Amino acid sequence: MRDRRAVVFDLDDTLYPYRAFVRSGFRAVACRLAAERKLQPSAVLRVLRRALANGQRGCELQQLCAKFGLPESLVESLADLIREHMPALRLPRESRRVLEALRANWKVGVLTNGTPHIQRRKVAALGIGGLVDAVLFAAEYGDGTGKPAASAFHAALDRLNVEAPSAVFVGDDPRTDIEGAAAVGMKTIHVMSYFGEDERCGAASCRIHVRRLNLIPAIAEQLVPAGTASHVA
Repeated sequence: MRDRRAVVFDLDDTLYPYRAFVRSGFRAVACRLAAERKLQPSAVLRVLRRALANGQRGCELQQLCAKFGLPESLVESLADLIREHMPALRLPRESRRVLEALRANWKVGVLTNGTPHIQRRKVAALGIGGLVDAVLFAAEYGDGTGKPAASAFHAALDRLNVEAPSAVFVGDDPRTDIEGAAAVGMKTIHVMSYFGEDERCGAASCRIHVRRLNLIPAIAEQLVPAGTASHVA
């Protein structure tokens, strides 16, 4: 018998900026269009990145087709390319340091929504597997809807062998991350690292908001102090 505590992280826009995955996909699109349509990769990237920066998320490919006179029918296949490509990603240094620091005194996990085979490629590209005790893909549990379903959080708790009151969930999404984790009895920390000043979590259960992951270890200690975690075998 011993004390056991856990910190569980969301993946996209929590441990790394999701835009990095999108930008990696843009590079794949640029390479394909260079090969198939003889377009300059730099010109393709410029259009896609400008659309993303201008708040046209989800419409970048339409903007690209309009700019270069490409058929709209290309949008679906290029979107599939972004989703299915092998991403080139780098885990932010701060995220790596936080994960390494936590593992000295906590069980550490990742619980992510999204299509499992796509998320697995992100995890592999980021090199997260060796930094945590478990990575779980929420859609593989319960009815397959993922977070905020309780089944996904219970699966993470079971894998880490920890009780909900002794676990802290860290995520960016107010509904799927914060409300979902709080509903099963976990402590929660809302991450605003990649959002603007007004993007605070509106969940009634959320009291803690951070912009820097390096604050997580100290806050987690306050939420679940050493020696107060539930005893498990």
